Amino acid sequence: MRAYAFSMRIGDLSKRTGVSSRSLRYYEEQGLLTSSRSDAGQRHYSEIDVERVALIRQLFDAGMSSRVIAAVLPCVDSPTDPDITESAFMTMMHERDRIDADIANLLKSRDALEVLIGINRKYWAELTSIPVAG
Repeated sequence: MRAYAFSMRIGDLSKRTGVSSRSLRYYEEQGLLTSSRSDAGQRHYSEIDVERVALIRQLFDAGMSSRVIAAVLPCVDSPTDPDITESAFMTMMHERDRIDADIANLLKSRDALEVLIGINRKYWAELTSIPVAG
């Protein structure tokens, strides 16, 4: 169990970070965040955890999955270990390449949709220009 100079419960951490309690519990399940437990089983966090949750949010916002974040976070915990920092760097490079590929695929999808929209416009223009026999 970790000892904290300042301890807050999950609701307090949620308010401080703007992250729901449910998400904080998920972060713990995924090994992204840890807490100490009171004798009654309540989670307790420190001021450091406020910063960690902010970092986790940044990593999620960067498009990383919880699995990838779990691979990168050891760099934060051991910033002077060259093997860990290199591994985190390579993981982030791989994620950037994955995002670049996703962007390329989305652009192809958008271009294909533009073709279909053009065909649809042409079809509707032809329909509306046909005189209706009455």
